[in-house]
Amino acid sequence: MTQLELAREGIISPQMKVVAQQEGVEDELVRQGVASGTIVIPANVNHRNLVPRGIGQGLRTKVNANIGTSSDFGDVDTELEKLRVAIDYGADAVMDLSTGGDVSAIRRAIIAASSLPIGTVPIYQAGIEAINKHGAIVRMTVDELFAGIEEHIRDGVDFITVHCGVTQSAIARLKQQRRVTDVVSRGGAFLIGWMLHKECENPLYEYYDRLLELAKEFDVTLSLGDGMRPGSLADATDRAQVDELLTLGELVQRAQQAGVQVMVEGPGHLPLDQVETNVQLQKSICKGAPFYVLGPLVTDIAAGYDYITGAIGGAIAAAAGTDFLCYVTPAEHLSLPNPDDVKRGVIASRIAAHAGDIVKGVKGAKEWDRKMSEARKKLDCNLITELSKYDNNVAKYIIEGASDVLIRNINLPKSDLAKRNNRRAMDGLKALKSNKVDVENVYSRIRNIFKHYMEQGEQQRRQAHERLKVEMEAKMQQAIQQQLGSMVRAKIDVEKQPQFQQEWRKVLSQLDMQYLTLLGEYKQELLATT
Repeated sequence: MTQLELAREGIISPQMKVVAQQEGVEDELVRQGVASGTIVIPANVNHRNLVPRGIGQGLRTKVNANIGTSSDFGDVDTELEKLRVAIDYGADAVMDLSTGGDVSAIRRAIIAASSLPIGTVPIYQAGIEAINKHGAIVRMTVDELFAGIEEHIRDGVDFITVHCGVTQSAIARLKQQRRVTDVVSRGGAFLIGWMLHKECENPLYEYYDRLLELAKEFDVTLSLGDGMRPGSLADATDRAQVDELLTLGELVQRAQQAGVQVMVEGPGHLPLDQVETNVQLQKSICKGAPFYVLGPLVTDIAAGYDYITGAIGGAIAAAAGTDFLCYVTPAEHLSLPNPDDVKRGVIASRIAAHAGDIVKGVKGAKEWDRKMSEARKKLDCNLITELSKYDNNVAKYIIEGASDVLIRNINLPKSDLAKRNNRRAMDGLKALKSNKVDVENVYSRIRNIFKHYMEQGEQQRRQAHERLKVEMEAKMQQAIQQQLGSMVRAKIDVEKQPQFQQEWRKVLSQLDMQYLTLLGEYKQELLATT
């Protein structure tokens, strides 16, 4: 029986128990969500080392990381490293979108190495194999497409993206609508080309029951892909996109009636004022089925920085009710992500997801922020004790963020408050770092800088202050005498003059710069210290 069928029978499965424990909620809440179709637990019976995750209403917003090879870069070791980084920085699922190298071997290696749910887009591999076998994707047979899907499922993939809503009706509306960026979904484009060439219906739609039988046998979650998703803000929420969504709403119902878990994918590129509308539209049409969005990207001009635009859109989408965010990396639209891109993408989306969870009232979200605020106020929290409350993946993410904040709070000792903050920041950072000898060596050099700043530096500042005071007073007296006569000598409080204050700030900045430059170098050493 599938998770959905078990839940409808009133049975709380081991997977449901694990999800409830992860979320800090009652087992029954998870069971009810799965039974109603508002929660899915992607858990292929063949994925042996899986630690299941729940996606849906009342649970934390989850984050997916896309990895995978291309025809130019097909190294399995690189993809396994990306997988490791995604897991370490808090991803909840990973999709293997490989199109180069030995795609089947790469997928199996990723599944074997991953405790996270794994997703794929089977038509990618089916299309590549059709090109190799027949010379063109349009010559692919229906049986070859379903054989490819079955291979992915039998290998242990937990959820598959299938573009079942790309119908002849949607294509007709696409032609009428006309778009700036046409079709940007690779899977959608494969199918549209196939359908137009053969002048027939989408096989994933026409033979949907065949797909349901495969998914049900292995309890694979269907992720109904948005083949008509907009690739630019100009195309957002157009007729083709909405036509596809109406079809997906019907297919959600058919999947759930068949006992198959299902979620729905969404755009893409959306202006800020359409993000919430798209979430509400999907939730209404698809009867609360979990919503899985790419980003969404809220501007088209930020190539190289789309992980930021995606996090902005993701936070709004999550707050509006989206359940699953597909991360966006700095490499989006440009190239394949490297491990560092994966890290940045996961971190940005994790922050966006948490921001949304605060608004949705997800259990523990507001409390986490409150604890952080209270700790900042007290300035005396025990970081090690606090970190022990989280699992290793989350703790590593928190340590990196906390270390960065603490290092930025080490500054020149210009006041008693700055000295106290330095002491607290350095004590906290040393507690977080494992290589305390290296940290202390850097601290020794930093303390020497501080000592010089407070002793010789203070003397330099006093001397510079007096020189500037004398120079400015002479200039002001000269200006007055030019206007009123050489015999006039006015009494001037130079230090209160705006011009003096402005010049003194410049001088002080120049004097501090030598210390700040050296301190910056030592801070970089601290960042690199483990």
